[in-house]
Amino acid sequence: MIVLQGMLLIDGSGREPVENAVVVLEGDKIKAVGRAGEVDTAGAAEIIDLTGKTLLPGLIDCHVHICMDPVADPFAALVGDSDATTAFKAARNALRTLKGGVTTIRDMGGKNHIDLDLRDAINRGIVQGPRILASGRLITMTGGHGWMIGREVDGPDEARKGAREEIKAGVDVIKIMATGGVMTPGVEPGSPQLTEEEMRAAIEEAKKAGKITASHAQGLTGIKNAIRAGIGSIEHGIYLDQEACEMMIENDVYLVPTLSAPYWIVTKGREAGIPEYAVAKTERVIETHNASFRLALKMGVKIAMGTDASTPFNEHGKNSSELKLMVQEGMTPMQAILAATKNGAELLGLSDQIGTVEPGKQADLLVIDGNPLEDIETIDNVHLVFKGGKVVR
Repeated sequence: MIVLQGMLLIDGSGREPVENAVVVLEGDKIKAVGRAGEVDTAGAAEIIDLTGKTLLPGLIDCHVHICMDPVADPFAALVGDSDATTAFKAARNALRTLKGGVTTIRDMGGKNHIDLDLRDAINRGIVQGPRILASGRLITMTGGHGWMIGREVDGPDEARKGAREEIKAGVDVIKIMATGGVMTPGVEPGSPQLTEEEMRAAIEEAKKAGKITASHAQGLTGIKNAIRAGIGSIEHGIYLDQEACEMMIENDVYLVPTLSAPYWIVTKGREAGIPEYAVAKTERVIETHNASFRLALKMGVKIAMGTDASTPFNEHGKNSSELKLMVQEGMTPMQAILAATKNGAELLGLSDQIGTVEPGKQADLLVIDGNPLEDIETIDNVHLVFKGGKVVR
């Protein structure tokens, strides 16, 4: 039994933080939570004093590409690497992510199902990394966004078969491409791609198999098509309007905004070697993207944190920077923390296991120096990370 004491506790529920808190860990679970003097700590094998620190749930990143490196042209690098090299890089990226305080990720597109193998290797204790929900090959139209690593389909029957193939392979998530995007040459972010009927067929198969769904959806028409088709989350959501937000609220659809992706492309730019087409498209959409995030926040759309880590210079292990961008665009620090903990767990269907610091849940915890409610910049000051009750940093 391990006792953590003396810290400020932000438990991920949205309640007021607890000062001079005590959290007791037993095995891989949280046994007890409370204030000093209210929790039985007798028989503790280890007591860790965390005075001056803040303890939060381990962060949840709902949109990463663990097989890809955040270089100037990630797709080109991924396609050029052997599967073995990709696997080595993915394992390195997973460890960096975990040490950065992210204890659960949803991987949104890998290569040749290496993301599934990495998930299984982590679960078996072969390598260290966060808990992974993997999507395998994304479902895209012929020549559509991400076709280089996707399952190309045309028509509802092919979309249905593509989803079935990924379910057979063992994915946790079916990812569907509703629109074009920034990092694929020759496609436009605002342009619809898979049709509503094609998406509905894939989503029906996912739901039958108990899998969650997500859609790369940047343009307004594609966003609305995906919502009508029954999608679980909209990824990016660059071109939102009031009607789209109302549809998301009515259908309990989450937004995963990935503000980090355009931020780093515009910040680093052409000088860093990012392809001209990617920079030009990002420069056109970044202000609209930020405005759509603010609209969704104002209207009460559920938002979960996702970084799109692996897009140019959007580094694995620095995922917490997304919280700072969300605060910059209007969230309170507490709202950003909830997006990266409780909301993420709910979106992934794991709220009975992770996302809050409560007895009976997995002991996935992040300890930082400072108070992120007073200064969100301190979210980067990682002191300790626990996954399943074990210190991993």
